[in-house]
Amino acid sequence: MPETTEPRYDVIAIGNAVVDVIASCSEELIEELQLNRGGMTLIDEARAEELYAAMPPAREVSGGSAANTLAGLATLGLQCAFIGQVAEDQLGKVFRHDMRATGIDFDTPGREGEPATGRVLIFVTPDGERTMNTFLGAGQFLPAAALDESLIASGAILYLEGYLWDPEEPRRAMRRAIAVAREAGRKIAFTASESFVIERHGDDFRAMIEDGVIDILFVNETELATLTGEDDFEAGLAALADKVPVLVATRSEKGAVAIAHGERAEVAAVPVIKVVDTTGAGDQFAAGFLSGYVKGEPLTRCLKRGAICASEVISHYGPRPEADMQALMAERL
Repeated sequence: MPETTEPRYDVIAIGNAVVDVIASCSEELIEELQLNRGGMTLIDEARAEELYAAMPPAREVSGGSAANTLAGLATLGLQCAFIGQVAEDQLGKVFRHDMRATGIDFDTPGREGEPATGRVLIFVTPDGERTMNTFLGAGQFLPAAALDESLIASGAILYLEGYLWDPEEPRRAMRRAIAVAREAGRKIAFTASESFVIERHGDDFRAMIEDGVIDILFVNETELATLTGEDDFEAGLAALADKVPVLVATRSEKGAVAIAHGERAEVAAVPVIKVVDTTGAGDQFAAGFLSGYVKGEPLTRCLKRGAICASEVISHYGPRPEADMQALMAERL
């Protein structure tokens, strides 16, 4: 169905509403706590309390993959709205404040009672690698009833994160949101998030790809291999290139590739003096790419925007931009 109205928002995202708790740590602590180095592990509240007690001094910053991407987009001047579930507790208030202070509309009502607002305990080793341990908390109980369907229909792009596909209730909510967005003629962007999510729900993701539901797909090199079963990067790209209108694959220090409607573009990673914390690198790459995509910019330029955003966020702690990103774009593009 063609669009009947001009979108009010550039991007509307549905994702985990969590607060990141970030601490520098030694390699020895990673081993001592038996963490999945460099990966993301879902944990329960008891394990979250255990890890928090073992953490060195930490800083708290609102996170969540899709929310981080929106924060990047808002910093770049785009109009964004977020749908996600927090509890009516202190961390929920922190998250809501941080989103609104960034200029993002966030009006999903808070959830009363247990569980608490979600948090991600992030251990950063001296090489900048982050090891994430996620307690989803209230976020895994986002119901379809909480969706503002008129809001979803008013966004040019509906952006979804794979992390939130794991719990059943928000998965139903996202399926409904996809239907609403498609009926309104909007684009669906999807980030696979992590290989373990693909291992659990790959059949769903592959079915959506085959059915033409996903217009823009973001994966990293590892996720591409898990999704396609192809260990060779080029073979993985070939397996999806004809099935997704816009495919974006990131490769950390090796740069990124995008294939859109048969056109291929590649960019190198933007060098940084020191990698401090890789948390949010993929999220900010997506923000940069989408900031160009919604303006109809060439594919290579969209990738360059993504690389610039990723380089900024890995140069400091935390998953969201700290620099004046519009000025940075003007300087580096």
